[in-house]
Amino acid sequence: MSQFFMNQKHDLVNEAIEGALLSTPYHNLSLLEAEAGVRVVVRNDQDKSKVALISGGGSGHEPAHVGFVGKGMLTAAVCGDIFASPSVDAVLTAIINVTGEAGCLLIVKNYTGDRLNFGLAAEKAKQRGLKVELVTVQDDIALPDNPQPRGIAGTALVHKIAGYAAEQGNALEEVAQLAQQAIEATASIGLAFSTCHIPGETRDDRVADGHSELGMGIHGEPGASTLPTQNSREIVEILSKKLHQQLPNGKKAALLVNNLGGFSMLEMAVLTRETLDSPLGKNLSHLIGPATLVSALDMKGFSLSTLVLNETFIRALQAPVEASGWQPLVEIKPLSRRKGEKAAQTPAAEPSANPQVGQVVDTVCQTLIDLEGELNKLDAKVGDGDTGSTFAAGARKILAENQAKKLPLNQLDRLLTLVGERLAVVMGGSSGVLMSILFTSAGQKLADGEALPQALRYGLERMKHYGGAQPGDRTMIDALEPALTALTEGKGLAAAADAARHGAEATAAMTAAKAGRSSYLNQQSLDGVKDPGAYAVEQVFAHLK
Repeated sequence: MSQFFMNQKHDLVNEAIEGALLSTPYHNLSLLEAEAGVRVVVRNDQDKSKVALISGGGSGHEPAHVGFVGKGMLTAAVCGDIFASPSVDAVLTAIINVTGEAGCLLIVKNYTGDRLNFGLAAEKAKQRGLKVELVTVQDDIALPDNPQPRGIAGTALVHKIAGYAAEQGNALEEVAQLAQQAIEATASIGLAFSTCHIPGETRDDRVADGHSELGMGIHGEPGASTLPTQNSREIVEILSKKLHQQLPNGKKAALLVNNLGGFSMLEMAVLTRETLDSPLGKNLSHLIGPATLVSALDMKGFSLSTLVLNETFIRALQAPVEASGWQPLVEIKPLSRRKGEKAAQTPAAEPSANPQVGQVVDTVCQTLIDLEGELNKLDAKVGDGDTGSTFAAGARKILAENQAKKLPLNQLDRLLTLVGERLAVVMGGSSGVLMSILFTSAGQKLADGEALPQALRYGLERMKHYGGAQPGDRTMIDALEPALTALTEGKGLAAAADAARHGAEATAAMTAAKAGRSSYLNQQSLDGVKDPGAYAVEQVFAHLK
């Protein structure tokens, strides 16, 4: 089974490049038409009096490298197949087409194929009389004994700094020197929970569940070690400690938080917070990301990069660019907190006596408590089997306060508002909120001078408005609306109880529910079964009449 979204594998890279060019907000990129198999993206607003910058490598690291082509960054990107270096001819084609009298700088990640192909292309270009220099990014510190450190996410920082120098009109030697200084000031380390899906290949599942691999390469190469954890704090502590050791004492650094492709923005935000909160954070003054800059397809991993700063680097990183993949440099500031006002609470109502109202409260609550088992069984046929427990929980809370003489029985508006508050807390889920809306809204209408039946009907309308259910949707509203309509028409409790019964019985004949969990069921599951909420309303009114 394919785990990679594409049409045809052999068209994948070409179509992805075209998609990137079509979607760039600056409309400043072109696909260079040369020989077949050569994929070079160039700026169409290039000033050839300035040093040209070329980078590239295997595809699969998007937005690198096409996303970094644009004013203030790269002049051209040479794209190979997925995780495969572009050919010598492809690199040479790029050099020939963008290099003017000022010359060209090649920025290469430290992988054998890239070094060889870009290096040979540089030598061939020099034979043609072109001025070409090459720098190699080798920022990966995960394998400390490796004589050839890999080039990973720090490459984007080098692109930006060298691009700034070129845009200022600096000479080739100066641009190359500044790029080399940036390389030497950059350190990166990454970690992944799993490798990536490469189209047409089986995924390597060498990392066990609950583990992570320190230093996994951006092509899925094995890393330095396996860690028996996926805890964000523990992982960041390990990575940040290694980066901290690379920083000269007292020097400030910029941090790049890079998504390797498979982590969510939620996870990346957590990793950023953990890094800034670590001992390394005290040495960090600026931040880039969290964002995807140099990815590894969909690898569930991330990397951290530090760049030891000086004034030139800060100016270079802050300079505006017209490259869609770049993320702006921001100055790190302390977390801001602002005192907020708590949500307004309804003033506590003084308990008051009213035997008639108290009896109604007792009847309603006791009815729902007694129905708990029956409603649960009914709900088990059309829902998740908890309607009875939900209603009974709210009823027990109100009944207990009534028996303890804590309710404002002689102030109906306060009583309904208080009931609304209690139900929202005790009942939980959507049922509690819906009932709370009904009673809270009705209490407000009573306070405005509305009669009780009309106030309850208003509360029902607000419940319908926010909940989305209407009569005929197979909910409690099918029993509650006709009952309240009867009351507002002055027909009394007996008529309301009769209307509620007819409404509840009608739900048993409804072949489809349009709200609540019953909406996920088919006709056979619903046929002949009353909606539990409607049945509860029916029984409450039956005991009140």
